[in-house]
Amino acid sequence: MVTSAHRIFVSHLAGVPVFDPNGDQVGRVRDLVAMLRVGGRPPRLLGLVVEVLSRRRIFLPMTRVTGIESGQVITTGVLNVRRFEQRPTERLVLGQLLDRGVRLVDADEEATVLDVSIRRLPARRDWEIDKVFVRRGRAGALRRRGETLTVEWSAVTGFSLEEDAQSAESLIATFERLRPADLANALHHLTPKRRAEVAAALDDDRLADVLEELPEDDQVEILGKLQEERAADVLEAMDPDDAADLLSELPEADKERLLALMRPDDAADVRRLLSYEERTAGGLMTTEPIVLRPDATVADALARVRQQDLSPALAAQVYVCRPPDETPTGKYLGTVHFQRLLRDPPFTLVGAVVDSDLPPLSPDTPLRAVTSYLATYNMVAAPVVDESGSLLGAVTVDDVLDHLLPDDWRETEFEESAHE
Repeated sequence: MVTSAHRIFVSHLAGVPVFDPNGDQVGRVRDLVAMLRVGGRPPRLLGLVVEVLSRRRIFLPMTRVTGIESGQVITTGVLNVRRFEQRPTERLVLGQLLDRGVRLVDADEEATVLDVSIRRLPARRDWEIDKVFVRRGRAGALRRRGETLTVEWSAVTGFSLEEDAQSAESLIATFERLRPADLANALHHLTPKRRAEVAAALDDDRLADVLEELPEDDQVEILGKLQEERAADVLEAMDPDDAADLLSELPEADKERLLALMRPDDAADVRRLLSYEERTAGGLMTTEPIVLRPDATVADALARVRQQDLSPALAAQVYVCRPPDETPTGKYLGTVHFQRLLRDPPFTLVGAVVDSDLPPLSPDTPLRAVTSYLATYNMVAAPVVDESGSLLGAVTVDDVLDHLLPDDWRETEFEESAHE
């Protein structure tokens, strides 16, 4: 859980140290990256520009920030050390939003931005800019002391996107509220040139979510137009099973080149999935189910289930295993279903309520048998376990449906929705 003050002014973050979970300093904050939105809506804060010890400036997504407090930033410890490059839809908060001239809407007078504040949205991982600290008068003009005030973002004009702009950044802002599947539909109907422009402007996590919803031809086309390092970043942000499916469509040389650019742990998961036949449990599974040790509590399990980035199918159960906790795990002990977690006291150990009667799938189980398994036991996900008893991953019902539907089902859906 991200801990922070209710509101943080960005000037207080300039130069503050960034630490990993072990307390080791990894760098310092040099700027913040935000995305402007149409209609006067507050900008979304995408992440931080961090100068690491080698003086390289990298991008740290807000999803990997676990705490902002007491003059320091705490991260998950996972940093991508590729050099930060600003994208068309992004604005540097310290470098581009401060000290600029704006206009106060109610007073219809000029003002200068001195600072802006950020806040984390309740019950979400998203951050946004919510307040603007301004001094009345245009930038550079002589001013008397005390002519300052703090206003809502919507109370000033001068750096919001215009509704009628035709740039890729305005299009991105217009698309921002769409679900990934709906944005994929919109992208599918753009021209290849426009599709590439929009894909280049999306942040890695958003583009990864959209790629997972696109037909294979569109996926390959978009990935092929990205710079290779960016393509590797996007593949890392995708679910491993979806990344494996996409890479399997590429020529062998391209596939190996992208795998070599990915982080070793992410690449290892994808390579493992690529080693299985496509229409088997091993080829269908995700390698990132919720795994807990038997001495974890029901409260621990519910905290994991509540994570916003989990799909409903993966959040429907947790898998209890001996360490190690990452797949392939130690010995698989069984499953605890979400309903059982709701019935037992928070201090109950998951090892005491585990369902060990349900047989797991083997990685070579064919698609037809996987489908029958889910239907027979009324499950939305099923564990995949190897001969040694280690949990390899979980097959979810949405992945099974992807392979049961006709190969062109996404194109058909897109065409039907375009004519409604």
